[in-house]
Amino acid sequence: LEALFTIDEETGMTGAFALKEGVLKGEILLNLDTEEDDEIDIGCAGGIDVTATRTYNEKEGTHGDAGFQITVKGLTGGHSGMDIHRGRGNANKIMNRLLYLGLDHNVRVSFLNGGSLRNAIPRESVCKLNIVRKQADSFLKKVKELSNVIIQELKEQEPNLIIEVEDIKPAKRVMGLGAQEKMVKAIYAAQNGVYAMSGAIDDLVETSNNIAKVKVEDGKITIGCLTRSSVNSAKLDLANSLRSAFELSGFDVEFSGDYPGWNPNPNSEILTVVKDTYVSLFKEEPRVVACHAGLECGILGQNYPEMDMVSFGPTILGAHSPDERVSITSVQKFWSLLLEVLKRTN
Repeated sequence: LEALFTIDEETGMTGAFALKEGVLKGEILLNLDTEEDDEIDIGCAGGIDVTATRTYNEKEGTHGDAGFQITVKGLTGGHSGMDIHRGRGNANKIMNRLLYLGLDHNVRVSFLNGGSLRNAIPRESVCKLNIVRKQADSFLKKVKELSNVIIQELKEQEPNLIIEVEDIKPAKRVMGLGAQEKMVKAIYAAQNGVYAMSGAIDDLVETSNNIAKVKVEDGKITIGCLTRSSVNSAKLDLANSLRSAFELSGFDVEFSGDYPGWNPNPNSEILTVVKDTYVSLFKEEPRVVACHAGLECGILGQNYPEMDMVSFGPTILGAHSPDERVSITSVQKFWSLLLEVLKRTN
């Protein structure tokens, strides 16, 4: 019996990437990393980070400008793979819709910060901006109208969504209009959410993108995305689509953290063992699934292509959000299953 512990699973899977061939001697891998205690995973999506950056010239704020802060908050967030199909609001996309109104009102952004983790649907975004005072009322009226529209659009998925506008002191330095317009239009054009559903497995997301982070400060714009797909060519196709949208707006684009998916094997011998054990213990059939999250099995399979793999675990709710939690009773259920599978595996 070998136990493999890897680091940085949530921040680049560097532990799995560092494992070389020949270290493990076993022929079976029980990956203890899923989020529903009645599921057995036999496949997952691969992913790639798409990061767009560009600089901009800061301009002096105009004397007599008004200053405002727009805050988008109260969103559910969640896992950018497992929850991407649920239609939850993306704070960066919502903020960008509001900033798009500003293109006709000489709005000048001084600061923008939305999202946190690359693999989490962004829950909050804050933007500070200047506007010529005589145009402020018209702009704020349109922001309020659009905010009400967005809240109505998302009322079922996001009942706690809040969009606030506050008066603040005008900033001394702001973005140039050219860079600001290109940023807003690039984010508008960039795919966010489900891009394609699987043609092989019912109700499985094949390809998606999460516009995870947007930051504007001190003359630099950074936009971070995580693109996922169970089909490697589709993953790269969507990544190139994002690259094109950003490069057309003057951004430099970098691909990083590329990791492969895990192709399902429905004829796996260890799958049969785990299924039979589950039925024996709990008197019901487990669900055999592939997921749109990134599991380390795809990476490990590169160096151990003959290894027979399944993944299972306890029930986790609210992954990649402040509400993340694990069911205590499901941990007990999972532990019983693991011990019995080990007994039956030879």
